[in-house]
Amino acid sequence: MTNGPWSHHRSAAVADDIDFEIKGQELQFLEIELDPGESAVAEAGAFVWKDASVQMTTVFGDGSGDNGGGFMGKLLGAGKRLVTGESLFTTVFTHTGSGKARVAFAAPTPGNILPLNLGQLGGSLICQKDSFLAAARGVSIGIHFQKRVMTGLFGGEGFIMQKLDGDGWVFVQMGGALVERELKAGEELHVDTGCLAAYTPGVDFDLVMAGGVRSVLFGGEGLFFARLRGPGKVWIQSLPFSRLAGRMLQAAQGGGGNRGEGSILGQIGNLIDGN
Repeated sequence: MTNGPWSHHRSAAVADDIDFEIKGQELQFLEIELDPGESAVAEAGAFVWKDASVQMTTVFGDGSGDNGGGFMGKLLGAGKRLVTGESLFTTVFTHTGSGKARVAFAAPTPGNILPLNLGQLGGSLICQKDSFLAAARGVSIGIHFQKRVMTGLFGGEGFIMQKLDGDGWVFVQMGGALVERELKAGEELHVDTGCLAAYTPGVDFDLVMAGGVRSVLFGGEGLFFARLRGPGKVWIQSLPFSRLAGRMLQAAQGGGGNRGEGSILGQIGNLIDGN
């Protein structure tokens, strides 16, 4: 496989150590190269194409229960996916032939596909609910509940997030351009709740008031933003799908407002705009 802007070749791991390459710029797709017996797990609807020797199977849960977890493991994986708003099923692509075989996936919205090795991040990643695109078989797709009271009451997108566990490669989809920030211990960063794409578990997450009601009504921003404190890594997306969809809906309805995804006053704003 040729080296692209993102590519990888193998190392020892518990999860299937797949090779991959990400192609394209704003409209990217992911091409995974499998050895015989290796598998990749993908979200429903992400599949683009595959070689004939790659067998496609729909499984209950996230596929990680097939590695010795039994029925209860599959049931738990399916339940976690249901809570985060995903389908009960995922699709597993397994190379059943000889030599190399490839399968390709694409994100449903314009943006970036970010490859992350969970083994190099301490084994876990917390991300937005719809971020997961694909992974090496053996990666578990779970739930992360924000425990802070502010987050629980007003969190919106930040209340329930996905948690990816394992030691293999995961591929998460980000809207628009992507920024990675490394936070030192105690370093603080404020991010719009919709633009927060992912972070490592060592980062402390909470919601903070963005300002007075006046700034929310007339400034076009959300009522809360995410306060992140290091140490750890944070990934920020410039165009979350909810923002893009909101603009498209406003254009279709003849509106033109700009309200952040975290705003609980969005409906009031719609009334002010006459929508």
